[in-house]
Amino acid sequence: MSQGKLVRDKIPQIIRSKGQEPVTYPATTEEYAVRLRDKLREEVEEFLASDNDLEELADILEVLYALAEQAGADRQQLEKLRAVKAEERGGFADRIIWSGNRPADAAIGA
Repeated sequence: MSQGKLVRDKIPQIIRSKGQEPVTYPATTEEYAVRLRDKLREEVEEFLASDNDLEELADILEVLYALAEQAGADRQQLEKLRAVKAEERGGFADRIIWSGNRPADAAIGA
């Protein structure tokens, strides 16, 4: 068996309903922090490999919520921070690609 991975809370129950017995243990706080980041990488890779699968995107969001909670914020606080940042710096709707800066004097004559 592998080193294991972080799974959703109901996965052991689902495995039992199929007549198998899962081998699990609760992660320490330190391990949970590492495993959440591993799970985020896993879910992002799965989304990128998919054809824009919204379920994979929802999985990423669930991990982000868990990371926020671990950092001491709830979903509403995370959304508030996102909204403030979007107000200050914008979102990504305009599809702007930045490729660097010109020297200030070159921009004037352009």
